[in-house]
Amino acid sequence: MKITVFKTRALLTWALAFAMSLLLVAEAAAAGRLDKIRASGAITLGHPETSIPFAYLDANQKPVGYTVDICRAIAAALQQRLALPSLDIRYNPVTSATRIPLIANGTIDLECGNTSNLSERHKFVDFAPTTYVTHTVLFARKDSGVDVNDIASLRGKTVTAQAGSLTIRYLGQLNVERKLNMAVMPANDLAQMLLMVQNGRVSAAATDDALAYANVASSPDPAIYVIGTTGLDLYPYGIVLPKGDEAFKQAVDDIVVDLIKQGKVAQLYERYFNSPIPPRNINLHYPMSEGLKKALANPTDSSDPAAYR
Repeated sequence: MKITVFKTRALLTWALAFAMSLLLVAEAAAAGRLDKIRASGAITLGHPETSIPFAYLDANQKPVGYTVDICRAIAAALQQRLALPSLDIRYNPVTSATRIPLIANGTIDLECGNTSNLSERHKFVDFAPTTYVTHTVLFARKDSGVDVNDIASLRGKTVTAQAGSLTIRYLGQLNVERKLNMAVMPANDLAQMLLMVQNGRVSAAATDDALAYANVASSPDPAIYVIGTTGLDLYPYGIVLPKGDEAFKQAVDDIVVDLIKQGKVAQLYERYFNSPIPPRNINLHYPMSEGLKKALANPTDSSDPAAYR
């Protein structure tokens, strides 16, 4: 009898503890990121480490970049809105595989890199208003005989793109649709893509425009390459937010729109795309695209490419 009573009490204790844990989880979810930031006095920014000029590490291994700086400005504005005497900005490295799960599980509050705002991602996360519009472009050696503004010039030739990327899938689609008979060779990363173009293993490479400019500008001899100005397709980039937290999204959206209207986003663009940037003082020399000009003139968080054409 005593054993039964003990078991019953133990089960009740466990059930109560389990119910309390569920309540705490529910309360945390209901509270949202603004309450979490207010209570902790800290915000955690997720960032890639090699995505020049969006988010990368400087000579002191500190996160810097166009999107990182926008996120820092958001953090400063949130500190004012929440009337916090101080706000500790914490950094958490992310990869393309971890960025969305880390937003979803609460490890990071904002993802500050170069994430494409795709409609299928809206099942898991939300996006702030667009702060970059990327175009997929070709780059090649100037002596390759390839017209980097005409995909048809690669008919029967070999092209590379990063393995697992949207670009390599798109190249495969174009290959079939236009019957180009290209050999599409995957590369592990941007450095390998550049090497394959440099040594003539492939006739051209395809990647996002800013990454192409950064990769070429960082190479030992940038003058031997040419980068296309006609995009194969385009995607908007946006800072990634937790799904369904309307108060947090509204606060971040308002701040981003305000940064755009004050001209601060355009200033950051000039700093990172048309000026020498650390740690090697490379200059991408990349004027703002018409798509991004349109997005800054009329801020939107749309994932539809047509909104930027």
